[in-house]
Amino acid sequence: MRDALTVRPIGVIHTPFADRVSAPRQTYVARDVPGTIVLDPGHDFEHALSDLEGWEYLWVLYWFHLNEGWRPKVLPPRSKVRRGVFATRSPHRPNPVGMSVVKLVKVEGLTVHVLGVDMVDGTPVLDLKPYVAVADAIPDARAGWLASNDPIAPYEVVWSVRAKEQASWLTREHSIDLVTPVERTLALGPEPHPYRRIRKARDGVGAELAVKDWRVRFEADAGEGTRRVRVLDIETGYRDRQLADPKLEGIEAHKAFSVMRWEG
Repeated sequence: MRDALTVRPIGVIHTPFADRVSAPRQTYVARDVPGTIVLDPGHDFEHALSDLEGWEYLWVLYWFHLNEGWRPKVLPPRSKVRRGVFATRSPHRPNPVGMSVVKLVKVEGLTVHVLGVDMVDGTPVLDLKPYVAVADAIPDARAGWLASNDPIAPYEVVWSVRAKEQASWLTREHSIDLVTPVERTLALGPEPHPYRRIRKARDGVGAELAVKDWRVRFEADAGEGTRRVRVLDIETGYRDRQLADPKLEGIEAHKAFSVMRWEG
């Protein structure tokens, strides 16, 4: 084995995503999501940021600090078979280094404001580099095993009256946003996949997406060439006996949701 290397973070990135479940898988499905990269003081990083605002996009290199261990083969969201980890963007790597392209908004002192973040809040940042289109973009490059699963054309996600009412109530009454993670996930396709937490619905109608402790039932519109997913309704992930248990705390939203009567 080679000698170990020492890597020291230069700062952290703050994002709206509190955990791995909330974070999107790639920046292209979070183009308008804001984040702030805050560099550590006392290292002359103010001078290192000089001239950065002349660039429109940045490469951010960071550390997947919540991951433990690695896997030589992984199951990516858009694959039905396991792939070698070096042929994927999986965070489960021998050295858990991540890289994302973000859009630069502005620089204020040691704070870099960006758009298009897909990192968990508090992720350690290792480096910043300008995105150089003439060198970094190769339009005719082969896409490997993703060639037949190119995610550029997303699915349209539509909501039934019932599902829209349920989602609006959760946002209004409990500040729970299910619309963003549901549309982000289903835009990639409706196929059941354990990594994206999609499986056949328990009642046999359509499929079910798990978003934390909520269950979202949906179906894909039939028809050749149709790329539309219809969200049918939302359910709590807790069972009746759990909802009735007074000792179970932190599920007030689920208890209130379970006694509501919805349209449709």
